[in-house]
Amino acid sequence: MLILHQHQFVVDDVSKIIKEAIETTIGGNAYQHDKVNNWTGSVVESCLSVLTKLQKPYKYIVTCMIMQKNGAGLHTASSCYWNNETDGSCTVRWENKTMYCIVSVFGLSI
Repeated sequence: MLILHQHQFVVDDVSKIIKEAIETTIGGNAYQHDKVNNWTGSVVESCLSVLTKLQKPYKYIVTCMIMQKNGAGLHTASSCYWNNETDGSCTVRWENKTMYCIVSVFGLSI
């Protein structure tokens, strides 16, 4: 059971939502180039669906990236100008033997 404060972005709770979306969508699958588009779309939609059902006064931005494990480097960064008291972000890095999945959720108080 998630305990979310009405006007706070609770990173631990959002992290659980992201991890569940990834596990449900990708689970134990091996990287398959032709499925990546569907997987990323499903992860994003799943996260958004759960977050909006919480009926919190937030706008959400969700990104998902899936990358095959092949030794290539990857660096990402983000910066936000917002209200630190109410707004927040959460990024989860998930991996299995064949791929990485990185999901970020930004919550902006309305």
